[in-house]
Amino acid sequence: MHTTPPEQATEPAANESLRQKLNRIIFGWESPAGKLFDVCLIWAICISVLILMLESVEWIVRDYDLWLRTAEWTFTLLFTAEYIARVYCAKRRWEYVKSFYGIVDLLSILPSYLAFFIPGANNLLIIRLLRVLRIFRILKLARYLSEANLLMRTMLLARRKILVFFSSVLVLSVIFGSLMYMVEGPAHGFTSIPKSIYWTIVTITTVGYGDIVPQTVLGQIISAAAMLTGYSIIAVPTGILTAELAQEMQRDRYRRSCPGCKRSGHEADAAHCKHCGTALPQVQQR
Repeated sequence: MHTTPPEQATEPAANESLRQKLNRIIFGWESPAGKLFDVCLIWAICISVLILMLESVEWIVRDYDLWLRTAEWTFTLLFTAEYIARVYCAKRRWEYVKSFYGIVDLLSILPSYLAFFIPGANNLLIIRLLRVLRIFRILKLARYLSEANLLMRTMLLARRKILVFFSSVLVLSVIFGSLMYMVEGPAHGFTSIPKSIYWTIVTITTVGYGDIVPQTVLGQIISAAAMLTGYSIIAVPTGILTAELAQEMQRDRYRRSCPGCKRSGHEADAAHCKHCGTALPQVQQR
């Protein structure tokens, strides 16, 4: 998970220019000014998202529409100025623009301007909430990204097994849906095979909206079989991911070899070899 933009200016330099000072404050999260800037930014993001959610409540919009719109545009203009300042003071501007945060920063202000041409586009401003991910660096939680990377690798390793599983479930859904269409028919709401497949997926996943219900005895038997099938397979993806996660954690242990006795099998947070006491190399976050 590479989400940190390529800027790390934290210490003030003698006779620094305006661009250097802005870079230290905006991109430098270790200095007091940089940390204060990020904390204020996160509060502004959360308040702007709260305003967006309040705009969906009818009575609040009716009574406070002008206040909400004024607040929304105030935050939009502030975030626009902040984005321009980031592009201006970034050491590697194009690299920042292409980075995860750079794209999110841009997408967090575009919907307000698109709303002039596309009604309702401002609802996409909810993407601003992704900017709160900066809290990882403020609270020094970046070290936990290695655990997130472990989960990502696990899902990638299990993708073929999960694909086979979902393909099997899809085949079962088509079979059950076709049977229900033949048994129940349009008279009982099963107007087509695709709609019957929709009913099967809703049943197998144990959601059960109840908008389509089998009426015949044979249909109810098939329905019961679909429900039992759903309960029997619902834990399969969890088992696949758990097994892959255990294997990946084991592989992580064997990647750490002691430079002294050359033995492996150490925990990720171990500082010294459990066999000879030699200091272990630091774990590189992927």
